[in-house]
Amino acid sequence: MDYNATAPLEDAVIDFVTDVMKETGNASSVHSFGRAALLHLEKARQHIADLCGTHPNYVTFTSGATEANNTVLDAFRDDKICISSIEHPSVLQACRAEKGLIPVDANGVVCMDALEQILQDDAPDLISVMLVNNETGVIQPVKEIVRLVRRLQPQAYVHADAAQAAGRIPIDFADLQVDYLTLSSHKFGGPQGVGALIKAPGARDAKLLFGGGQEKRQRAGTENIAGIAGMGLAAELAAQNLDRFAAIATIRDKIETVLADTAPELIIYGKDANRVANTTSLCLPGIGSETQLMAMDLAGIAVSNGSACSSGKVQKSHVLSAMGAPDHCASATLRVSLGPKNTENDADLFIDAWTKMYQRVKNKIAAA
Repeated sequence: MDYNATAPLEDAVIDFVTDVMKETGNASSVHSFGRAALLHLEKARQHIADLCGTHPNYVTFTSGATEANNTVLDAFRDDKICISSIEHPSVLQACRAEKGLIPVDANGVVCMDALEQILQDDAPDLISVMLVNNETGVIQPVKEIVRLVRRLQPQAYVHADAAQAAGRIPIDFADLQVDYLTLSSHKFGGPQGVGALIKAPGARDAKLLFGGGQEKRQRAGTENIAGIAGMGLAAELAAQNLDRFAAIATIRDKIETVLADTAPELIIYGKDANRVANTTSLCLPGIGSETQLMAMDLAGIAVSNGSACSSGKVQKSHVLSAMGAPDHCASATLRVSLGPKNTENDADLFIDAWTKMYQRVKNKIAAA
């Protein structure tokens, strides 16, 4: 129940990646082996473009969303950058330029009035706001943000990290009108270590790695053909199964309803905002995330306390802090993130394990 950390690979993806790994070929080679590798590359590029409503010529493959995010931010290292206060660490920590933070409200949604003031006062060169937050599942009003930026600072560029959005909600790159969109393969059932950067025509060139002429000279280094092929197939399957993913909300809502009835002190962050179907952020004030995680792990249930990109550390959530949560809440939250392979029985197992944990600790909560 930790899909936001990584999604299980579909069997078809595993089989396809295995088959491609048995082949030999460098996509830059002109002989038949190279052309076969290039065909895998371009088919995957088309599937990514189809998933995100764009043209395959705009898609550059990377090692993941972290590299893609760093690539964009590095292109603006000497400029003013404005990012939301709930961004993924690969955005927050990649800013080497002057950085401004856009606040969010108690539901974790970017404050448009604050952004408007920032655009008028600071004239940033790049605005970066994620499409879906990885901890709460809250969907950000990126299209409205772009419209505001175009009106007040038409020379500025907009980047959206879509790692937690791809395969979960429909994405139309052309309709969003962002300049950059970044993806991670393993968030929607593809292999780990593969991602993509989608760049609109006319957007500032963004290159992080230099060397050969791979990826239309946008990203040097021999492509991971098997991984990219797997990402492409996963994207094709994800596009076909958007309705199936949306149906996960029924399981998530059952978890939230039962736990809220069991524990009146439970806080569900982002529940009043527009969210993706699979994510819930459950806060049990006074009981640290580590204690809760250990209890779930002992019950054979995998969840997390937030971003899975902190080298196994359990720490206070900067996302919840930005939403106004006090420290004792920001460090006492579980993230449950579901996927198509989860069943109602999984929800029942989680509810049972969580309820048993709650019964053991509720006296401690009352005394706090």
